[in-house]
Amino acid sequence: MSTGTGTSPFTWARLEGLRCAELEDAADGWGRASNRAGEARHRIERQLVAGLRETQSGEAADAAVARLKRLVGNFQYIHTECGLVRTTLNSFAYELAGAQRDLRAALVESAALGFTVRPDGSVSYPAAGEQPAGGAPLPGGTVAGNGFPERFGLGEAPAFAAPNPHAAPARDIADRVVRAVRLAVAIDERYTAILRRLRAPEGLAVPDTVWTDAAGDAETVRDAAYGYLERGIPEDGSPAERKAWWEHLTREQREEYLAVYPDRIGNLDGIPALVRDSANRDNLRLLIGELAGRDDETARTRLAGLREIERQLDEGGQPPMYLLGIGNEGNGRAIVSFGDPDTARNVSAYVPGLGTSLDEEFAKSDLKRARDLAIGTQGHDHSSAAITWLGYDAPQILEDGGVLGSLAVMGDSRAEKGGAAYREFMSGLSVTNENDDPHMTAIGHSYGSRTVGAAAGHVGGIPGVDDIVLVGSPGVGVDRAEDLGVGKEHVFVGAAEHDPVTRTPSKRSVAAAAAASFAGPVASYIAGDLADRGDDDLWFGRDPASRAFGARRFHVADGPRLVGADGFSVSAHSQYFDPERDSVSADSIALIAAGRADKVRMEEPR
Repeated sequence: MSTGTGTSPFTWARLEGLRCAELEDAADGWGRASNRAGEARHRIERQLVAGLRETQSGEAADAAVARLKRLVGNFQYIHTECGLVRTTLNSFAYELAGAQRDLRAALVESAALGFTVRPDGSVSYPAAGEQPAGGAPLPGGTVAGNGFPERFGLGEAPAFAAPNPHAAPARDIADRVVRAVRLAVAIDERYTAILRRLRAPEGLAVPDTVWTDAAGDAETVRDAAYGYLERGIPEDGSPAERKAWWEHLTREQREEYLAVYPDRIGNLDGIPALVRDSANRDNLRLLIGELAGRDDETARTRLAGLREIERQLDEGGQPPMYLLGIGNEGNGRAIVSFGDPDTARNVSAYVPGLGTSLDEEFAKSDLKRARDLAIGTQGHDHSSAAITWLGYDAPQILEDGGVLGSLAVMGDSRAEKGGAAYREFMSGLSVTNENDDPHMTAIGHSYGSRTVGAAAGHVGGIPGVDDIVLVGSPGVGVDRAEDLGVGKEHVFVGAAEHDPVTRTPSKRSVAAAAAASFAGPVASYIAGDLADRGDDDLWFGRDPASRAFGARRFHVADGPRLVGADGFSVSAHSQYFDPERDSVSADSIALIAAGRADKVRMEEPR
């Protein structure tokens, strides 16, 4: 029988008798190997490496840690590749079972009609009907899978003869048999190629080039496993629905999703933090491998940021880090928590603003803000976690082909889109947190405050959020604190006297004062409030620090002047979270995040 390849010995009888369960058993074996490698990796990281760092120091200890980290990388690679083989085999069995079902349905119908499927796939049918002139029934015949008769009884049926009523259904069954076998052959060839690709190179080292190959392997298996796994991920569901979906999966199903789709599971709001952290650590290595295989400025910049995040994760400091999101889309994505947000009674999530992207500066400075906040908050309540949330494309200072002062910072679109993503993230935290009524705080800095405002401006505010902190804000998109969904007494504002962003002139005053092409927020960074003295409107609405806005303003240091003895400086805009440069502001934010706002030192609004 022809299968369309001309060389395959695959027959319908072989397809019918195929035991797909044997492929699934083999997949289970690869799954066990993947799990053992993953467990070994975690034991080395959490026990051996952590123990050495706590008890030993010096060159010998550092060398031992380096060797153990190399072993961790080896086990991580084994875990990843064995997991991919497992899913490949399961997906192979899943697709072959579909072809087998199609074939068996055709065979059952053939038997019910009294037909015979021959070894070559053609179908014989009995005599039936009547000759045009009466008399004996029309002779039976045999049809091949191409839909044309090979012979009718003792010879070719004349053109004027009425067809045997069995001929058409026999032809349909023969076609279905051929299609099922051809499909099985195509599946076999495709998965054979994938499995041949999933081979580890020789040697014990797992350099970036190997992870670059692993990233390609993962992409190939993802494409192949679409029907088997991907369609099951409830990406359009609510965080609560996603949490329920994950809880109802078997252990084996969870392991497969984590092996093949760490990027999807790790960034899915509603999935528990420990699961997201595990998935994103695997995806981090794949992203590093993918970017290491490129040679462009964006890849190099982003790679530096990813490597710094990896370094901090490997360092294993306190509070412990949880990687809740990582991705390469847009300007890059990274969501990092210091402290477990699912067990902490107090959870805060800080949104950075203008100029933030996934690079080394972000990985050092913005993650430090969350780490400092976590340490400060835990000083007031040990059950606390603090998050840096880069889940949107913040406007860049140099963007749109290198034009100074991206037009994006002048508009609301990125804040609105980011606000929707932030709402969903916070909703996910609220459904995975194990406490009955956790205290949650949304924090926005600079353009990030506009993003928080966009999230809070929806009906019902930000899911689960009790308090909102706005620092260095150019406005939040609403004119009253009470419009942010938590009650005006739960909206807190920090505005340094010399922070130029908190003096951003309003659109109306800019339009009246200047028609220059760079008028807007960029001009405000240079000119401060010179264009609009005494007005309580900023670029994105009323000044959150003003009396008319109605929020509670807490005390912060004035910060250095925009133009001083040392020249031009916007440092006053970046020190709100720094316990060394502005301890009062940093501690105030920590107190609010810990639910102790009654202890915060307040000051008069503008």
